[in-house]
Amino acid sequence: MISLDALVALDTIARKGSFAAAAQALGKVPSALSYQIRKLEEELDALLFDRRKRRLQLTPSGEVLLSQGRVLLESVENLQAMVRESASGWEQGLRITCDSALPIVRLHPLIRDFDRQQAPTRLVLQQETLSGSWESLLDERCDLLIGAIDDAPAQVHASGQISVRPLGAMDFAFCVAPSHPLASLAPNKPLEPDQLRPHRVVAVADSARHISPRSFGLLAGQPVLTVATMQHKLEAQVGGLGIGYLPRYLAASALRSGALIERRIAEPRPAPGMVYAWRRTRPGKALAWWLSRLQVAQVRKRLLQGEEMRP
Repeated sequence: MISLDALVALDTIARKGSFAAAAQALGKVPSALSYQIRKLEEELDALLFDRRKRRLQLTPSGEVLLSQGRVLLESVENLQAMVRESASGWEQGLRITCDSALPIVRLHPLIRDFDRQQAPTRLVLQQETLSGSWESLLDERCDLLIGAIDDAPAQVHASGQISVRPLGAMDFAFCVAPSHPLASLAPNKPLEPDQLRPHRVVAVADSARHISPRSFGLLAGQPVLTVATMQHKLEAQVGGLGIGYLPRYLAASALRSGALIERRIAEPRPAPGMVYAWRRTRPGKALAWWLSRLQVAQVRKRLLQGEEMRP
Protein backbone atom coordinates (compact mmCIF):
# COMPACT_ATOMS: atom_id res chain seq x y z
CA MET A 1 0.00 0.00 0.00
CA ILE A 2 1.31 3.47 -0.91
CA SER A 3 1.64 5.61 2.19
CA LEU A 4 1.09 9.34 2.39
CA ASP A 5 4.64 9.72 3.71
CA ALA A 6 5.96 8.05 0.57
CA LEU A 7 3.95 10.41 -1.63
CA VAL A 8 5.24 13.41 0.31
CA ALA A 9 8.80 12.12 -0.13
CA LEU A 10 8.26 11.57 -3.86
CA ASP A 11 6.82 15.08 -4.28
CA THR A 12 9.65 16.71 -2.33
CA ILE A 13 12.39 14.90 -4.25
CA ALA A 14 10.78 15.85 -7.55
CA ARG A 15 10.64 19.52 -6.53
CA LYS A 16 14.13 19.67 -4.95
CA GLY A 17 15.93 17.56 -7.58
CA SER A 18 18.05 15.43 -5.21
CA PHE A 19 17.77 13.14 -2.21
CA ALA A 20 20.06 15.42 -0.19
CA ALA A 21 18.01 18.58 -0.75
CA ALA A 22 14.73 16.74 -0.17
CA ALA A 23 16.06 15.09 2.99
CA GLN A 24 17.07 18.49 4.35
CA ALA A 25 13.60 19.89 3.60
CA LEU A 26 11.91 16.93 5.31
CA GLY A 27 14.29 16.76 8.27
CA LYS A 28 15.59 13.31 7.33
CA VAL A 29 18.94 11.81 6.40
CA PRO A 30 19.43 11.11 2.66
CA SER A 31 19.97 7.39 3.21
CA ALA A 32 16.60 7.03 4.94
CA LEU A 33 14.84 8.88 2.12
CA SER A 34 16.63 6.82 -0.54
CA TYR A 35 15.62 3.60 1.25
CA GLN A 36 11.99 4.78 1.41
CA ILE A 37 11.87 5.38 -2.36
CA ARG A 38 13.61 2.09 -3.20
CA LYS A 39 11.12 0.24 -1.03
CA LEU A 40 8.26 1.99 -2.83
CA GLU A 41 9.77 1.04 -6.20
CA GLU A 42 10.01 -2.60 -5.10
CA GLU A 43 6.38 -2.61 -3.97
CA LEU A 44 5.24 -1.14 -7.28
CA ASP A 45 7.78 -3.10 -9.37
CA ALA A 46 8.60 0.10 -11.24
CA LEU A 47 11.45 2.61 -11.31
CA LEU A 48 10.26 6.06 -10.24
CA PHE A 49 13.47 8.08 -10.80
CA ASP A 50 16.14 8.08 -13.47
CA ARG A 51 19.30 8.21 -11.34
CA ARG A 52 21.77 8.41 -14.20
CA LYS A 53 21.78 12.20 -14.30
CA ARG A 54 23.02 14.69 -11.74
CA ARG A 55 19.52 15.99 -11.13
CA LEU A 56 17.03 13.24 -10.48
CA GLN A 57 14.33 12.97 -13.10
CA LEU A 58 11.04 11.15 -12.87
CA THR A 59 10.45 8.17 -15.12
CA PRO A 60 7.08 7.96 -16.91
CA SER A 61 5.89 5.70 -14.07
CA GLY A 62 7.09 8.23 -11.52
CA GLU A 63 5.27 11.04 -13.32
CA VAL A 64 2.00 9.09 -13.25
CA LEU A 65 2.38 8.33 -9.55
CA LEU A 66 3.32 11.91 -8.68
CA SER A 67 0.47 13.41 -10.70
CA GLN A 68 -2.15 11.25 -9.02
CA GLY A 69 -0.37 11.41 -5.69
CA ARG A 70 -0.57 15.20 -5.62
CA VAL A 71 -4.33 14.96 -6.17
CA LEU A 72 -4.52 12.62 -3.18
CA LEU A 73 -2.32 14.87 -1.02
CA GLU A 74 -4.49 17.88 -1.88
CA SER A 75 -7.61 15.89 -0.94
CA VAL A 76 -6.02 15.00 2.39
CA GLU A 77 -5.15 18.65 3.02
CA ASN A 78 -8.74 19.65 2.26
CA LEU A 79 -10.03 16.94 4.56
CA GLN A 80 -7.76 18.15 7.35
CA ALA A 81 -8.98 21.71 6.79
CA MET A 82 -12.61 20.52 6.99
CA VAL A 83 -11.91 18.72 10.25
CA ARG A 84 -10.21 21.79 11.69
CA GLU A 85 -13.16 23.88 10.51
CA SER A 86 -15.59 21.53 12.23
CA ALA A 87 -13.58 21.69 15.43
CA SER A 88 -13.16 25.48 15.45
CA GLY A 89 -16.52 26.44 13.99
CA TRP A 90 -14.90 28.73 11.42
CA GLU A 91 -15.51 27.98 7.75
CA GLN A 92 -12.54 27.36 5.48
CA GLY A 93 -13.97 29.91 3.05
CA LEU A 94 -16.95 32.24 2.79
CA ARG A 95 -18.19 33.23 -0.69
CA ILE A 96 -20.07 36.51 -0.85
CA THR A 97 -21.97 37.61 -3.96
CA CYS A 98 -22.66 41.32 -4.26
CA ASP A 99 -25.23 42.44 -6.83
CA SER A 100 -23.78 44.89 -9.36
CA ALA A 101 -26.20 47.62 -8.24
CA LEU A 102 -24.31 47.72 -4.93
CA PRO A 103 -20.61 48.63 -5.24
CA ILE A 104 -18.33 46.03 -3.70
CA VAL A 105 -16.24 48.82 -2.17
CA ARG A 106 -19.10 49.38 0.30
CA LEU A 107 -18.23 45.99 1.83
CA HIS A 108 -14.69 47.11 2.67
CA PRO A 109 -15.54 48.49 6.15
CA LEU A 110 -17.23 45.19 7.01
CA ILE A 111 -14.22 43.24 5.75
CA ARG A 112 -11.91 45.34 7.93
CA ASP A 113 -14.17 44.62 10.92
CA PHE A 114 -14.14 40.92 10.06
CA ASP A 115 -10.33 40.95 9.88
CA ARG A 116 -10.27 41.94 13.55
CA GLN A 117 -11.77 38.54 14.38
CA GLN A 118 -8.50 36.97 13.16
CA ALA A 119 -10.57 34.17 11.68
CA PRO A 120 -8.95 31.51 9.48
CA THR A 121 -11.79 31.93 6.96
CA ARG A 122 -10.82 33.05 3.45
CA LEU A 123 -13.27 35.54 1.95
CA VAL A 124 -14.18 35.32 -1.74
CA LEU A 125 -16.03 38.31 -3.24
CA GLN A 126 -17.91 37.94 -6.51
CA GLN A 127 -20.36 40.09 -8.45
CA GLU A 128 -23.50 39.13 -10.36
CA THR A 129 -26.46 41.03 -11.83
CA LEU A 130 -30.24 40.72 -11.35
CA SER A 131 -31.37 37.06 -11.56
CA GLY A 132 -27.72 36.02 -11.79
CA SER A 133 -27.29 37.09 -8.17
CA TRP A 134 -30.09 34.81 -7.03
CA GLU A 135 -28.82 32.02 -9.26
CA SER A 136 -25.40 32.08 -7.59
CA LEU A 137 -27.14 31.33 -4.29
CA LEU A 138 -29.42 28.67 -5.75
CA ASP A 139 -26.48 26.93 -7.44
CA GLU A 140 -24.46 27.09 -4.19
CA ARG A 141 -21.79 29.22 -5.84
CA CYS A 142 -22.03 31.61 -2.90
CA ASP A 143 -22.85 31.42 0.80
CA LEU A 144 -24.19 34.95 1.27
CA LEU A 145 -25.93 37.24 -1.21
CA ILE A 146 -25.97 41.00 -0.57
CA GLY A 147 -27.85 43.67 -2.51
CA ALA A 148 -30.18 41.55 -4.65
CA ILE A 149 -33.36 43.18 -5.94
CA ASP A 150 -36.33 42.22 -3.77
CA ASP A 151 -38.04 40.29 -6.55
CA ALA A 152 -36.66 36.79 -6.26
CA PRO A 153 -37.29 34.32 -9.12
CA ALA A 154 -39.85 31.60 -8.52
CA GLN A 155 -37.05 29.04 -8.10
CA VAL A 156 -35.94 30.78 -4.89
CA HIS A 157 -39.36 30.46 -3.27
CA ALA A 158 -39.81 26.93 -4.58
CA SER A 159 -36.53 25.74 -3.06
CA GLY A 160 -37.69 26.44 0.49
CA GLN A 161 -34.02 26.57 1.48
CA ILE A 162 -33.22 30.27 1.33
CA SER A 163 -33.71 32.92 4.01
CA VAL A 164 -34.23 36.50 2.84
CA ARG A 165 -34.03 39.73 4.87
CA PRO A 166 -34.55 43.37 3.79
CA LEU A 167 -31.49 45.54 3.23
CA GLY A 168 -33.29 48.76 2.27
CA ALA A 169 -34.02 50.88 -0.78
CA MET A 170 -31.44 52.44 -3.09
CA ASP A 171 -32.08 55.83 -4.67
CA PHE A 172 -32.12 55.91 -8.48
CA ALA A 173 -32.20 58.88 -10.86
CA PHE A 174 -33.54 58.91 -14.42
CA CYS A 175 -30.74 60.42 -16.47
CA VAL A 176 -30.16 61.67 -20.02
CA ALA A 177 -27.19 63.36 -21.66
CA PRO A 178 -27.53 67.11 -22.39
CA SER A 179 -27.28 66.31 -26.10
CA HIS A 180 -30.13 63.80 -25.98
CA PRO A 181 -33.50 64.90 -27.48
CA LEU A 182 -35.25 64.26 -24.16
CA ALA A 183 -33.00 66.76 -22.36
CA SER A 184 -34.82 69.76 -23.83
CA LEU A 185 -38.24 68.20 -24.44
CA ALA A 186 -40.77 69.96 -22.19
CA PRO A 187 -38.08 70.58 -19.54
CA ASN A 188 -40.55 71.66 -16.87
CA LYS A 189 -42.90 68.71 -17.29
CA PRO A 190 -42.52 65.02 -16.38
CA LEU A 191 -41.83 62.79 -19.34
CA GLU A 192 -44.76 60.59 -20.35
CA PRO A 193 -44.36 56.92 -21.36
CA ASP A 194 -45.21 57.72 -25.00
CA GLN A 195 -42.37 60.27 -25.04
CA LEU A 196 -39.90 57.74 -23.62
CA ARG A 197 -40.85 54.69 -25.71
CA PRO A 198 -39.08 55.68 -28.99
CA HIS A 199 -35.77 56.28 -27.22
CA ARG A 200 -33.22 53.57 -26.49
CA VAL A 201 -32.64 52.43 -22.91
CA VAL A 202 -29.20 51.37 -21.68
CA ALA A 203 -29.48 48.19 -19.58
CA VAL A 204 -26.98 46.07 -17.68
CA ALA A 205 -26.99 42.42 -18.81
CA ASP A 206 -28.50 39.91 -16.43
CA SER A 207 -25.74 37.43 -15.51
CA ALA A 208 -28.11 34.47 -15.02
CA ARG A 209 -27.02 31.28 -16.79
CA HIS A 210 -30.10 29.12 -16.27
CA ILE A 211 -32.83 31.34 -14.80
CA SER A 212 -34.73 33.53 -17.25
CA PRO A 213 -32.96 36.92 -17.41
CA ARG A 214 -34.74 40.05 -16.27
CA SER A 215 -34.71 43.74 -17.09
CA PHE A 216 -36.12 46.71 -15.21
CA GLY A 217 -37.40 50.11 -16.27
CA LEU A 218 -38.23 49.11 -19.85
CA LEU A 219 -41.42 49.96 -21.69
CA ALA A 220 -43.02 47.55 -24.14
CA GLY A 221 -41.39 47.88 -27.54
CA GLN A 222 -38.63 50.17 -26.33
CA PRO A 223 -35.20 49.67 -27.99
CA VAL A 224 -32.38 48.52 -25.71
CA LEU A 225 -28.59 48.75 -25.64
CA THR A 226 -27.24 46.04 -23.31
CA VAL A 227 -23.89 46.55 -21.59
CA ALA A 228 -21.82 44.45 -19.20
CA THR A 229 -21.52 46.64 -16.08
CA MET A 230 -23.05 49.59 -14.26
CA GLN A 231 -19.96 51.65 -15.13
CA HIS A 232 -20.49 50.87 -18.82
CA LYS A 233 -24.12 51.93 -18.45
CA LEU A 234 -23.06 55.25 -16.94
CA GLU A 235 -20.53 55.85 -19.73
CA ALA A 236 -23.05 54.98 -22.43
CA GLN A 237 -25.62 57.39 -21.03
CA VAL A 238 -23.06 60.16 -20.64
CA GLY A 239 -22.16 59.54 -24.28
CA GLY A 240 -25.79 60.04 -25.30
CA LEU A 241 -26.22 56.45 -26.47
CA GLY A 242 -29.36 55.89 -24.44
CA ILE A 243 -31.42 56.79 -21.41
CA GLY A 244 -32.35 55.10 -18.17
CA TYR A 245 -32.21 54.90 -14.42
CA LEU A 246 -28.83 55.00 -12.68
CA PRO A 247 -28.04 54.52 -8.99
CA ARG A 248 -27.76 58.07 -7.67
CA TYR A 249 -24.36 57.35 -6.08
CA LEU A 250 -23.05 56.37 -9.52
CA ALA A 251 -24.58 59.31 -11.41
CA ALA A 252 -23.85 61.95 -8.75
CA SER A 253 -20.59 63.27 -10.23
CA ALA A 254 -21.97 63.40 -13.78
CA LEU A 255 -25.10 65.20 -12.54
CA ARG A 256 -23.01 67.77 -10.68
CA SER A 257 -20.79 68.43 -13.69
CA GLY A 258 -23.67 68.61 -16.14
CA ALA A 259 -22.53 65.53 -18.08
CA LEU A 260 -25.97 64.10 -17.26
CA ILE A 261 -29.34 65.73 -16.61
CA GLU A 262 -31.99 64.26 -14.33
CA ARG A 263 -35.51 64.26 -15.73
CA ARG A 264 -38.74 63.67 -13.91
CA ILE A 265 -40.90 60.78 -15.09
CA ALA A 266 -44.70 60.90 -15.13
CA GLU A 267 -44.85 57.26 -14.01
CA PRO A 268 -41.65 56.90 -11.97
CA ARG A 269 -40.36 53.51 -11.01
CA PRO A 270 -40.48 52.96 -7.24
CA ALA A 271 -37.06 52.76 -5.60
CA PRO A 272 -36.21 49.04 -5.75
CA GLY A 273 -35.99 47.28 -2.44
CA MET A 274 -32.79 45.34 -1.81
CA VAL A 275 -32.28 42.24 0.29
CA TYR A 276 -29.62 39.93 1.60
CA ALA A 277 -30.05 36.17 1.57
CA TRP A 278 -28.41 32.88 2.56
CA ARG A 279 -29.14 29.18 2.54
CA ARG A 280 -30.97 27.77 5.54
CA THR A 281 -28.17 25.65 6.88
CA ARG A 282 -26.56 25.96 10.26
CA PRO A 283 -24.15 28.86 9.71
CA GLY A 284 -20.50 28.62 10.69
CA LYS A 285 -18.92 31.38 12.72
CA ALA A 286 -17.99 33.49 9.69
CA LEU A 287 -21.44 33.50 8.12
CA ALA A 288 -23.02 34.03 11.53
CA TRP A 289 -20.76 37.07 12.07
CA TRP A 290 -21.77 38.62 8.74
CA LEU A 291 -25.46 37.97 9.38
CA SER A 292 -25.22 39.58 12.81
CA ARG A 293 -23.63 42.69 11.30
CA LEU A 294 -26.27 42.91 8.56
CA GLN A 295 -28.96 42.91 11.24
CA VAL A 296 -27.68 46.31 12.42
CA ALA A 297 -29.69 49.13 10.82
CA GLN A 298 -26.73 51.52 10.63
CA VAL A 299 -24.65 48.90 8.81
CA ARG A 300 -27.38 48.42 6.22
CA LYS A 301 -27.67 52.20 5.84
CA ARG A 302 -23.93 52.50 5.20
CA LEU A 303 -24.08 49.79 2.56
CA LEU A 304 -26.82 51.63 0.69
CA GLN A 305 -25.58 55.22 1.17
CA GLY A 306 -21.82 54.79 1.36
CA GLU A 307 -18.92 55.74 3.61
CA GLU A 308 -20.42 59.16 4.32
CA MET A 309 -22.73 57.46 6.80
CA ARG A 310 -19.83 56.41 9.02
CA PRO A 311 -19.92 58.18 12.41
